[in-house]
Amino acid sequence: MKKFLALALAVLMIASLAACSGGSDTSAETAQSGDGSVEYDEINLTMAVNGTDTQIDTQVGQEFARLVKEATNGSVIIDVFPNDQLAGGNATKGMEMLADGSVDIAAYATVTMGALDERLTIGITPWIFDDYTQARTVIDETGLDYYAGILAEQNITLLGSFHNGFRQLTNNKRPVLTPDDLAGLKIRTPGSAIYQDTFTALGASPSTLNWSECFTALQQGTIDGQENGLSITSTSGVLEVQPYVTIWSYSYENDLLMFNTDVWNSLNEATQQVLKEKAVEACNWGRDIVEAEHDTLIEEFRAEGAQVDVLTDEQIQLFKDKVADVKAEFLAKFDAEALAAFGIEA
Repeated sequence: MKKFLALALAVLMIASLAACSGGSDTSAETAQSGDGSVEYDEINLTMAVNGTDTQIDTQVGQEFARLVKEATNGSVIIDVFPNDQLAGGNATKGMEMLADGSVDIAAYATVTMGALDERLTIGITPWIFDDYTQARTVIDETGLDYYAGILAEQNITLLGSFHNGFRQLTNNKRPVLTPDDLAGLKIRTPGSAIYQDTFTALGASPSTLNWSECFTALQQGTIDGQENGLSITSTSGVLEVQPYVTIWSYSYENDLLMFNTDVWNSLNEATQQVLKEKAVEACNWGRDIVEAEHDTLIEEFRAEGAQVDVLTDEQIQLFKDKVADVKAEFLAKFDAEALAAFGIEA
């Protein structure tokens, strides 16, 4: 009888442990150290990014995965999927998949995330940051908390932010040194209204052509120019057909590294802690790359034969004056908390 009771008790204990471990693809089992203390969850996680294999979001995702695997001795594995493969190339769907838990982790630019909540786009306001150091400081000190509060409403947990880059201008017509130089130029911009309104105010004709179609349109002269970070400008090959580059850093864009909140809450404290630490490390690693390559890429562009004009503060002020009303109208959409979080005076 005693043997029977002991056996029954053992069965009940095993069943209880199995119930605690869960049964979904993203549920975590626990890896234990030799003395039986809990260490890290044994789990495979999926991470979606929008960029190509060579872009900074993919690089940061892969560095994050490497750091986490190393720190957890292989207990936590992150598989990174570029080009929004998991969402069929649709970034909006990709963000929805993060929110509903179909994807565990993701990195998306804040301009893209405006599809979830427009408040997330405040950081792209024209000329609110002078340089990467200022952007980095403001976001780390107050911007991250602002983003985190909004993302929590979407069932998303924020782990970090990294540079996607200041947006610069290229075209195939003439050097752009003053607003008048933009008059009549057809410039490809992202779909966000603030970008379109900015270029309209400067006298250009903005086009929201899909990026995948942009090079052909530039080559054929359907459009005259485009604006983007220097890294994307370099890897996309647009300088083959765009001899003029204007460095004016008119809009800053960052990517947010995020976790589905339900998945996050399923992880033990040790796993959450190492993920937080390595997310910050990977984000800062990515920031350092973007900052370091800024001057290098300018010199590479010049070596390739492009005319690169780095505008002075006085020249940039002429552009700022022309878009002041557009900027004010855009900022009117945000409350005092948002403005304070990004150091913007009302």
